[in-house]
Amino acid sequence: MASETTKVGRRGTIVIPASLRRQYCMDEGSLIVAEPTPEGILLRPAVALPVETYSPIQKAEFLLNNAVSDDDMRWAEEEIRKMGLDPNAVRSDAKE
Repeated sequence: MASETTKVGRRGTIVIPASLRRQYCMDEGSLIVAEPTPEGILLRPAVALPVETYSPIQKAEFLLNNAVSDDDMRWAEEEIRKMGLDPNAVRSDAKE
C-alpha cells in the first residue's frame, strides 16, 4: 500500500485521497474515528447504530408484561407508581 500526501486545510480539514476512500468505503457524510497513536493519528470508519428510546408508558408496559409471579407484579406496580403512572391505566391503555 503506497502512502499518499495531503494537506491540512482551514479549520483542520483534510482530504482523504479518493483511492483510500473507495478502499475503506468512506463516502460523503461517513463517520470516522480519529485516534491518537504513538505513530500519529489513526483514521478509521466508525459505525453508528440507532438507539431506540421508550416512553414512560412503554417502560411501564414492559414491566407489567414481564412480571411472572405475584411478587414480580407487586414490584412492577410499585415501580410504575414511582414513575408517576397508574398501573391500572397502563393496563387499560395497552388493551386499546
